[in-house]
Amino acid sequence: MRGLLRGAAAVAAALLVAGCGGSSGGSGDEGKGSGPPDPAAPRSTMPASTAGLPSSLTAQHLDWRRCGTTGSSAAPGDDWRCATLKAPLDWSKPDGETIGLALIRARATGGDRIGSMLFNFGGPGGSGVSTMPYFSATVSALAKRYDLVSWDPRGVGASEGVRCRGDRATEAAEAVDTTPDTPAEERAYFRDATDFGKGCQKAAGPLLAHVSTTDTARDMDLMRQVLGDGKMHYFGISYGTELGGVYAHLYPKRVGRLVLDAVVDPAADTMGHAQNQARGFQRALDDYLKSTGQDPARGSRKIADLLERLDAEPLPTSSGRKLNQTLATTGIILPLYSESSWPRLTSALKSAEKGDGSELLALADAYDDRDSSGHYGTTSHSQRVISCLDDRQRPTLADTRQRLAEFERISPVFGDFLGWDTAGWCHDWPVPGQFDTPEVSAPGAAPILLVGNTGDPATPYEGARRMADELGRGVGVELTWKGEGHGAYGNGSDCVDSAVDAYLLHGTVPKDGTVCS
Repeated sequence: MRGLLRGAAAVAAALLVAGCGGSSGGSGDEGKGSGPPDPAAPRSTMPASTAGLPSSLTAQHLDWRRCGTTGSSAAPGDDWRCATLKAPLDWSKPDGETIGLALIRARATGGDRIGSMLFNFGGPGGSGVSTMPYFSATVSALAKRYDLVSWDPRGVGASEGVRCRGDRATEAAEAVDTTPDTPAEERAYFRDATDFGKGCQKAAGPLLAHVSTTDTARDMDLMRQVLGDGKMHYFGISYGTELGGVYAHLYPKRVGRLVLDAVVDPAADTMGHAQNQARGFQRALDDYLKSTGQDPARGSRKIADLLERLDAEPLPTSSGRKLNQTLATTGIILPLYSESSWPRLTSALKSAEKGDGSELLALADAYDDRDSSGHYGTTSHSQRVISCLDDRQRPTLADTRQRLAEFERISPVFGDFLGWDTAGWCHDWPVPGQFDTPEVSAPGAAPILLVGNTGDPATPYEGARRMADELGRGVGVELTWKGEGHGAYGNGSDCVDSAVDAYLLHGTVPKDGTVCS
């Protein structure tokens, strides 16, 4: 369930791998961006107080060098430089052991630089180092006045990234039924969850208790200081909106210009998040079915029937692997993140109805970050270690059984899958979670722009209003787009893009409640 959050940029990259369109680009270099600052930009002449932190952290010099390859991503162009930031392993002991956080930056290309703009693309667990160059074409207007900066959060990618199990074990786990129907399937489901947690504990060691969203928000403020910015300018997508809200709560007076796009509902608990996503993905599926001329109720029933058949008898594929119910559900989920990928879903469903699961499996593999050689990425591992440290709720088997009918009423296609996930995601986790819901109240903070998309499957647009309420009066400013897909900025709305650019580049705050059709 929490693994379905992802981020718009990361999903776009997955769709590119699956055979859909995409673009990339770069901006800035080490010799540019030295012009005078915008006098209207929120800033202070000196960074905010660093009291309590050792100078070995706050005064560290970042050694920016040309970036190498990152995971399966090729090295970015000459405009990009990478460095490693030291941060405390345990923020309650800032003088203690440190870990390295991987950063990437392209300097502002214009002469009226405002400062640094930090980006988090979601997950949790997404690599900012590999995603930032890909996303730079989308934010080319911002690149003139901001240094574009992102990073791999702790426990992710090149920042002490956690791998909880190997490729063979990951592929074997794909055979586990994630919507168990028998006691034997239930035992296998929960046994797999326990085994995964033990693998994470063995791989991460002490780090497992220090990869929370709060830890990462504190890392962000250290980045702000070391980069020399008086205020935090930030663009968060999907889970990145929760991270931005937590940052604003911890450091309300250091908030500069923050955009939170595809907003996670901060008031929803574990069950609430799962039900929100069941509604969101069913809403997106209904819109997709309408676009093909189908009645949503009948079309959903047809897809649900297909998934039930796959539960009993998986389909063959051209790779020799089988398409089971879980993989098929994942393959249906991925193209719902982007309206441009709906034709791919149509083709995959038609092929599956004819007895060939190859196309749905390819979509599932792209979402699961599996390449043609059978190697899996670790985004889902990082997602789990972060979210299970954040969330102290641990729904039981009894809790899940009690709510399954409600989930299935919300979504006949995704309800069962998301309902079971509430019990299995953090089952028997080695470390306790930290909160029921994140604290994001930020009294006294500068206005924060919240962007919601009415067709967003993973973070339904209602979350933007709830984030505004939680941030507090005068802080959260809501902008709604009547569109499709995960996220709004860069998805085809000139209205949204213009409003966001005006806010980030000129400090122009749109009227709260503005709607872009």
